[in-house]
Amino acid sequence: MYVRTPQLIPDHPAFATSDVRWVRHWNEHLFSFAISRPASFRFRSGEFVMIGLPGEARPLMRAYSIASPAYADELEFLSIKVPDGPLTGRLQTIHAGDQVYLGRKPTGTLVCDALLPGSRLFLFSTGTGLAPFLSLARDPDIYDRFAQIILVHCVRRVSDLAYRDELTAQLAGDPLVGDQALLQFHYIPTCTREPFHTSGRIGALIEDARLFGPPIGGTRALDPATDRVMLCGSTGMIRDLGAMLESIGFDEGSNANPGRFVIERAFVD
Repeated sequence: MYVRTPQLIPDHPAFATSDVRWVRHWNEHLFSFAISRPASFRFRSGEFVMIGLPGEARPLMRAYSIASPAYADELEFLSIKVPDGPLTGRLQTIHAGDQVYLGRKPTGTLVCDALLPGSRLFLFSTGTGLAPFLSLARDPDIYDRFAQIILVHCVRRVSDLAYRDELTAQLAGDPLVGDQALLQFHYIPTCTREPFHTSGRIGALIEDARLFGPPIGGTRALDPATDRVMLCGSTGMIRDLGAMLESIGFDEGSNANPGRFVIERAFVD
């Protein structure tokens, strides 16, 4: 019987070395993995950090949003698979027990501190842009800040809806937010290239008001007076929805100057 030897990597002065705890492959294009969290590693739910592997001259590092909440004892990530990608081509083959490099300084703007107080929080994501919102939706703090949290995840195919079962169940199995999420959290998955009960891009769901039907309630449009928005995903989605939000009175926020919507500029071309 073949026993695979864990892939260990040399220590590096600029990065921490963390063990892979588990890997889950959603389909041929998408996988999740979790690594051990160093005792000194602190982050805010919604931030990102650099993850990587050794390269020929220097480590190959890429920014990944942390999908686990700030209190978790492991760091979880959601990634695409790029067969010829310098990093993801190798990262998609990792197993539990292997090691990866972890950056020491998480950062980002997809955090509650970058938003003004509000009533409804809309989390608009495409593809792996779901990751920071998994972190936020599993953090008790967000349920104290907003009366409703609406997570919209737009993908091409049904199999791309990572974490669908957990989110559809409104995080019922989560020991810290399960009770609050049952009342405050709403998950709206939508597909663009396969038949599904909700179809179309996020902009279309906003325009024809499908996004605002039961059980969400409230106004059947985005209201800058009470609604707050976070965007993470494709460049096109962020560009189009960002322009739409600004046209109806939403201003972009940052850690230094909170506003009515935020994007993660580190991932925008």
